Amino acid sequence: MRLNSRFGTSSLIYASLVLVLCFKASGGSAERSSAFFIFGDSTVDPGNNNYIKTTPENQANYKPYGQNGFFKEPTGRFSDGRIIVDYIAEYAKLPIIPPYLQPSADYSHGVNFASGGAGILSTTNPGVVIDFKTQLEYFHKVQRSLAEKLGTAEAEEIISNAVYFISMGSNDYMGGYLGNPEMQQLHPPEDYVRMVIGNLTQGIQELYDRGARKFGFLSLCPLGCLPALRVLNPKGHDAGCFEQASALAFAHNNALQAVLPNLELLLPKGFKYCNSNFYDWLLDRINDPTKYGFKEGESACCGTGPYRGIFTCGGTKKDPNYELCDNPSDHVWFDSFHPTERIHEQFAKALWDGPSSSVGPYNLEGLFFDKQTIADVVDNPETQQIF
Repeated sequence: MRLNSRFGTSSLIYASLVLVLCFKASGGSAERSSAFFIFGDSTVDPGNNNYIKTTPENQANYKPYGQNGFFKEPTGRFSDGRIIVDYIAEYAKLPIIPPYLQPSADYSHGVNFASGGAGILSTTNPGVVIDFKTQLEYFHKVQRSLAEKLGTAEAEEIISNAVYFISMGSNDYMGGYLGNPEMQQLHPPEDYVRMVIGNLTQGIQELYDRGARKFGFLSLCPLGCLPALRVLNPKGHDAGCFEQASALAFAHNNALQAVLPNLELLLPKGFKYCNSNFYDWLLDRINDPTKYGFKEGESACCGTGPYRGIFTCGGTKKDPNYELCDNPSDHVWFDSFHPTERIHEQFAKALWDGPSSSVGPYNLEGLFFDKQTIADVVDNPETQQIF
């Protein structure tokens, strides 16, 4: 059959693209979610710190954590219920991703290495947390375990198709820098931020060298607006957010935002990422909670003192006294440092399928299910062979 010349080359290309995209959309190959590997601190710790020797401040395996009933008992999550990665796993059609240190954990869908109190730098809370370097070493062990269990080819496929989520850095600035006068004397703020970002970049490159290709990042929130940091504000607890802490988080986010496109150029074999502006996103909810269905944006649900910013939640610290609100869902903050489950759910949804104006260059749905645009197909060498 001869094609009518009036259609032209561009029409032929368009028609071929439609066929390719329709084939993918109709399930030409079965849609299978990627595995999920998580690195981080208390924002995403599912209970690894239950299994290490640490301080009460770095654990959440006691009431009132987990009080909303989703889990049968407190798990170690610093929340009244689920955390962001639990929702992401649900959206990705995965089971809840287990903590690495949980005995007999199944790694076939991924694993969570996060540790409350951990930092990107090994000098942050040393000896009582699982720092980023150690989390990367644990990943290497998982990689070897998968190869032994499933064979090299299948393990490599899991590793290369997986999504790697990193939520880390807050502790480096709060305890590692602002709480460490010696570190402040050694490094001006801009140099310290570069050091943190440099170590994070090395970790990303190490994961890439081991086969990782798809990355998601939870950028830092306005740290100075945490209830605990409001209380520590040198200008007084009624003076608003602790500006120096928020400035460090802002600088960190800007540095990461600048580094990621460069990594995209330096790591050309399939490096993709999802990033977002969590700083402004959360600041809006702190400053105008009713706009987003909350009643309280400054004070925590659990704690004591001004803004319930003194970290006594659960009564396991030096001060056993704490207050607890009636409805955590009314609050942005659950305890002096950590948001409520409702914030975790809202931000997970934003990262999952948020528009390119707020999440990019990919959202997490695109990374997990490799959703492609016509531009992606045009750039694909396999697709170009059609023309």
